[in-house]
Amino acid sequence: MPHDGRVPVHAEGMALVALSYEALGIIYADLGTSPLYVLNGIWPADGPVPPEEDVIGGVSAIIWAIIILPLIKYVFICPPFGTAEGPSMSRYSREWCITSHIGEGGTFALYQGLFPPKHIDADSDRALTTYETTGTSDLKASRKSTISPKLRWPLMIWALFGTSLTLADGIFTPAVSVTSAVAGIAIAKPSVSGDVIPISIAFLVALFLVQFKGTHALAFIFSPVMIAWFGLIAATGIVNIVSFPGILRAFDPSRAVLLFVRTKNYDLLAGILLALTGAEAMFANLGQFNSRSIQISFGTIVFPSIILAYLGQGARLIVDGDEALPNLFYKTIPGSSNGPLFWVLYVVAILATLIASQSLITATFSFMQQLVNMRVLPSLALRYTNDNMQGQVYVPFANWVLMILTIVVVAAFKSSVALTNAFGFSVATVMFSTTILISVHIVYVKQLPWFVALGFFLMFGFFDGLFWGAALKKVPHGAWVPLMIGLILMAFMTFWTWGRELEDDFDNHNRRNLRDIIIKRDIQHPGQPASSFQYSIGPTSLPESSMTSQDGEQRMDEMYYVVDRRASLDEEKGALRPEDMKLKALARIPTCAVFHKLTPGQGVPHSFVGFFRQWPALPRVVIFLSTTKLPVARVPPEERYSVTKVRTLQGFYGVSYYVGFRDEFDVKVAIKLDCLPISTANSLSDFQIADIINIICNIEERLHPESEESAPIIRDIKLAAESSTHIVPHYVVSSRKTETGRFSTAVNFIRKMLIEEGYRRISTMFPETANWVNSADEIIHVGINASI
Repeated sequence: MPHDGRVPVHAEGMALVALSYEALGIIYADLGTSPLYVLNGIWPADGPVPPEEDVIGGVSAIIWAIIILPLIKYVFICPPFGTAEGPSMSRYSREWCITSHIGEGGTFALYQGLFPPKHIDADSDRALTTYETTGTSDLKASRKSTISPKLRWPLMIWALFGTSLTLADGIFTPAVSVTSAVAGIAIAKPSVSGDVIPISIAFLVALFLVQFKGTHALAFIFSPVMIAWFGLIAATGIVNIVSFPGILRAFDPSRAVLLFVRTKNYDLLAGILLALTGAEAMFANLGQFNSRSIQISFGTIVFPSIILAYLGQGARLIVDGDEALPNLFYKTIPGSSNGPLFWVLYVVAILATLIASQSLITATFSFMQQLVNMRVLPSLALRYTNDNMQGQVYVPFANWVLMILTIVVVAAFKSSVALTNAFGFSVATVMFSTTILISVHIVYVKQLPWFVALGFFLMFGFFDGLFWGAALKKVPHGAWVPLMIGLILMAFMTFWTWGRELEDDFDNHNRRNLRDIIIKRDIQHPGQPASSFQYSIGPTSLPESSMTSQDGEQRMDEMYYVVDRRASLDEEKGALRPEDMKLKALARIPTCAVFHKLTPGQGVPHSFVGFFRQWPALPRVVIFLSTTKLPVARVPPEERYSVTKVRTLQGFYGVSYYVGFRDEFDVKVAIKLDCLPISTANSLSDFQIADIINIICNIEERLHPESEESAPIIRDIKLAAESSTHIVPHYVVSSRKTETGRFSTAVNFIRKMLIEEGYRRISTMFPETANWVNSADEIIHVGINASI
């Protein structure tokens, strides 16, 4: 279903509070549980106790890194750069963007803002007798800015690289979070230490098995735990700060600068980077929530809680020294080491760490939704899980692949320390790629002066570059794994985009005016029996009821298929010149055929032309059906269809089928009919076409007010509707030779292998009907050769 759209998610009052509450359980567990390990990542448990000024400087670096990147950049600057949340519109506007990109965040959403997809008017999509075509690819998109088309591919590849690394991060985040949680259990119960890996895998399987419940249901379970977690670390932080109030000097940014001047230890940044893991998930999960809910939940609860926690840990490290260093989180819990507060925090910490994986899992689903709807990935089944939030989606294929890869990573790395080395690189690279794309946005989308973009890039690019350089040093120590995964994903998505683009261009360039394909001649032979009619295409015959009128006169429309597409219009008469045409007679058989238009655009798709090459007969009722997904959960049955009749050719109709994002697009739908006889209604009760036939009957009645004119037409439509077939095109692509010159043979051979052995096979595995249900036995797939 290629059409899609999104309206702004307006949440006010208690609805906004509820959305902010849900965000706590989904987005912030990764960022919020970083106090468990960040300070020990800077000063290892087996190392020397750092001096007081170093501790203040380290905590200062953490605080200002969180202020500059998660708070300022990701919470307040990035959300307005996510894809626009759509124009204001009436209940059902008939112009919608072709993809579900609206209201999304992340690096690929930034690319979509630079090269927005074409908007399709559903009314013009039903136009069949026109020469104009409408592109479907974002390549042909109308742009909001003057950005050079030459930058499209470099920016797309860069955006896909950032997106791919976020997807790779979605593999490592659950792995790091769960193994850290299980390792925490091993502290209290040492006998578990030898079983960390199998226990972690068991937790991971359980986590992925419940993803089908959706973001809303999981947030209902996870948010109370995270509220308890943030409340506890804030309270313990305040108590610990009292032990050494001087730690508040960490709010002076010069302390962080002096730390690096004094120690000249650039590697400290790799430990500070761990305090930022999960920051990119706030922007990536924009489609699951909205910007205001993210700003409220982070600004009021998450940010103050983790700042207090780091300040408290720093204060206790200065006061207790060797006693606190072995485990800065658990050793700085106020009270005795086995007191009630210790065990409460211990249990909540384990639960919060298990939940920490959820932020990147939901972000992965959001990215998959964007990529599938933008045709950057093959068609995957998308399951929307919330009536009010279209961005909350579950992707079964992604869920199971993510589970398998996460288990493989846990088993291969075998320790949370090794996983952490691989973890930070993806985070740093995604932050840097986001900064570059936003800098371009400032000039070309927001239309601000170039020096504003330069200032943004110099400021945030400087900090992102510092962290990226520190993370780059970890590539030999495990970070090469997410880098490799990211490069593979980027290469595949680039390849698929290239192949899909070629196929869409072929479809677009081969759309035809219906009147250039079908010519109608009305012939009546009074008194001639039906049995005397002969047809040049074979022994096909029509029932007598469809060939004779009520007064017994013979009536039939002969239809001709124009084979030679070079046929041109006679400018004076406005008709096809016979000398330019090669015609084949087609029998008009009493059936109904529904041609599904998988890509939007005016005119008749190429699949209709290919249909006659395989079945040279023309159904009595021909319906071209395009599907538009509206930004509402469900569309009432009476509002699902808009029908346009082709007036110059009897029996041809363009139909727009409107569905909500939670409606199941099912070829097989039971509908009660009003205008058809009982026998016909029974035979059509399993088909979606029944409701369309009702509307067509009403249209014919309005066009022919006299019953003697409309009755035979409606009778023919009813008889044809008793036998209905859904026809879905499938392009069998082949590579055409495009290169000439010294290396043309090699280039054309590689191109042939990529298209015919790669793209063709994958497109067959993931058909456009992936989001249809119960359709396998109800449709005919017409294979059309396409040289691309």
